Amino acid sequence: MSRPLRIGVIAGELSGDTLGAGLIKAIKDLHPDAEFVGIGGPQMMAEGCQSLFEMEELSVMGLVEVLGRLPRLLKVKKTIVEHFKQTPPDVFIGIDAPDFNLRVELDLKRAGIKTVHYVSPSVWAWRQNRIHGIAEATNLVLAFLPFEKAFYDKFDVPCEFIGHTLADTIPLETDKTAAREALGLDQSKTWLAVLPGSRGSELKMLCEPFIQTCQKLAQKHPELGFVVALVNQKRREQFEAAWQSIAPELHFELIDGTARTVMEASDAVMLASGTVALECMLVNRPMVVGYRVNALTAFIARRMLKTPYVSLPNILADKELVKELLQENCTPENLTQEIERLLSEEGQEMQAAFHEMHQWIRKDADVQAAQAVLRLIDPTLIATDHENAQ
Repeated sequence: MSRPLRIGVIAGELSGDTLGAGLIKAIKDLHPDAEFVGIGGPQMMAEGCQSLFEMEELSVMGLVEVLGRLPRLLKVKKTIVEHFKQTPPDVFIGIDAPDFNLRVELDLKRAGIKTVHYVSPSVWAWRQNRIHGIAEATNLVLAFLPFEKAFYDKFDVPCEFIGHTLADTIPLETDKTAAREALGLDQSKTWLAVLPGSRGSELKMLCEPFIQTCQKLAQKHPELGFVVALVNQKRREQFEAAWQSIAPELHFELIDGTARTVMEASDAVMLASGTVALECMLVNRPMVVGYRVNALTAFIARRMLKTPYVSLPNILADKELVKELLQENCTPENLTQEIERLLSEEGQEMQAAFHEMHQWIRKDADVQAAQAVLRLIDPTLIATDHENAQ
């Protein structure tokens, strides 16, 4: 092109900022003079993105909080859309934050600007009719996982599977000895990692069955140690209160904010359902998923969910590799039985499957995303760069 590429981009939270920074760097590796403008955090700005607003403007969670911030959010959206209409970018990329970004993408696509949504909303799992709104708002979706692309293909919505950035970050082989040394754990013991969730509501539901499971295991397996990953001081205090109430005689090693290292140091993992299950798969440790929510939430979720599984490893494999003990099945008896199974040779079979799945989604996602964006702008951008590289 005779002028620098101009790319609009918006990230709404820390994870999006990380993705945005990797994408910007990968595009700049191919086109060093490319310009980026929109909303980003410190990592994107360090890569040269001009941020028109602070990213924290979009980092709002919870219905009440969103309602309170709605006038400001609408003003930010209007300003951003007007900015891009007046100075159209070659493409606009909305990174995650679908409630905000899909609305921006819709307005810009209607104005003739090509749009990309990076990180597929979970339309394959629930509220599948959202696919039509995504199709209307975007020219391309960048998906982390292959089953996401398969879902979009059913509806003829342009989507590229680029692999998962976590799969690139986490090595295919992790060092258990080094992780234990970093955490100060006894190398000779067998360790169960306990991850009861990141939210107060999750710990409220899961502390009791998880601690009671450890209590049962300690009685039968005195050689077993328990290491708990806690995301912040509030969750630490919440877990400690439950521990002292339920089983004060037990010993737990409490670790703040290093869930990945805790999993790497372990022989098996008991965790709450969520993205951490994918991370545990990539760290390659056998796991059991336990989860409880209140009865009304469970009633609604069971009628809205369109997949037979809740954990990403099972959804990715399309079979139950990981035992999912949910609601009334999330009992100390069931969890204990499964953890004993995982600590046997059967846990090694799960690890072999995890290793293979890690390779499925390890595709240098930043580069794949950059190339997909450039192809959308103009396929010759990739061809020209390849020829120049030769």
